[in-house]
Amino acid sequence: MLSWGEIAYGAALSAVLSVVLVLAAARERRPGTLAAVAAGAILGPVAWNAVLRATNASQFFTDAPIPFFPISWQDTGSGVFALAALTLLLGFGPLRAAPGRRLALVATVGALGALLVDIYLY
Repeated sequence: MLSWGEIAYGAALSAVLSVVLVLAAARERRPGTLAAVAAGAILGPVAWNAVLRATNASQFFTDAPIPFFPISWQDTGSGVFALAALTLLLGFGPLRAAPGRRLALVATVGALGALLVDIYLY
């Protein structure tokens, strides 16, 4: 089970990688959008890990037996919650007037950052 310190550390790393990926892959430069990406990449994994802590769901932390991609249900949940948080924050915030394809791209790339941090860094 992750401690609150580990959850905060992972969320901070998720925010950094998500913003870097959105800058590089989605070529997004607007500060408001990047701030929303950072917020979603923090809020999603923190919310998911809070649920796991509250329910003492340690069985979600078992990694898949794939050496190069050891994803667990806990990792997957962080990615899904990050995608949901990013879609809501961006869709009701800075990308509300953008085409749906743009919103989907930025939210997915941001969530990918949170997922990769969760899989490989904590």
